[in-house]
Amino acid sequence: MIVARFTCEILGAIPVGELEVRARVARPGRSVELLEAVATAGARDVACARAWRVLRTDSQSVDSRSAGPPALPREVVTEPLGGWVDGYLSAVEWRLVRGGFGIPGPATVWARLRYPLVPDEETGPLERVLAIADSGSGLSGELDFARWQFINPELTVHLHKAAVGEWICLDAVTTISAGGAGLATSVLYDLDGPVGLGAQSLLVTPRRGGPSGPSPAS
Repeated sequence: MIVARFTCEILGAIPVGELEVRARVARPGRSVELLEAVATAGARDVACARAWRVLRTDSQSVDSRSAGPPALPREVVTEPLGGWVDGYLSAVEWRLVRGGFGIPGPATVWARLRYPLVPDEETGPLERVLAIADSGSGLSGELDFARWQFINPELTVHLHKAAVGEWICLDAVTTISAGGAGLATSVLYDLDGPVGLGAQSLLVTPRRGGPSGPSPAS
C-alpha cells in the first residue's frame, strides 16, 4: 500500500525527551485503510496523526499538467537566515531557488535530510517528504517574523506517488486574511516531478514584545 493522505494535529508543546507512541489500524480494508497514531509525553497527548493508505495497483501514470520542478541549485545555505533559531535548520541541507527563511513572500527550495530520523535506519520516502513539507509556512511567510508569528496547529499532505531519491523540492506560498487565519500551501517534487501537495492552517498573531521580543523559532 501507499500513503495517499497524511494529517498531523499538534495538540500542545512537544518536549525534547521521551515520548510514547500508540498506533493502530482504525479502519482495516483490502483496498483502503486508515491508520492512527498518538504521541504522549507523560500523561498528556501532544500530537496525533492519521494516514489513509490505498492499494498499489497496475494503473498507468498520466503525465502531470503542472510545470516540472526547478533545477537543483549548486549553492548550499550555510547558516540560518532571518533570525531563525537553529536546530532543525542545520539538520537539513537547503538549496534556495527563490525566497527563503526571513524573506517575505513565496519560496522554492530543494532540501534533503543530513541525518537519519532513527539512528542506523534508512529514512523512507514518506518520512523524507513529511520532514520537508512542514517548512512551507516558515519559508513563505508574508509578514515580518520580528513582529508576527504564524503557528500551524496541523499539517496535511496529499501524495500520489512515493518520492524517489533524497532530494525534495518545496514550492510554497502563504495567504493571510484579516481576522487571524492564514493558509500555507506547497507543491512537493522529487527530481523526477511532482509527488503531492501540502497545506497548513495558520494562526496569525502579533508577537509579544514586538520587534524587541524573542527571536522567531521554526
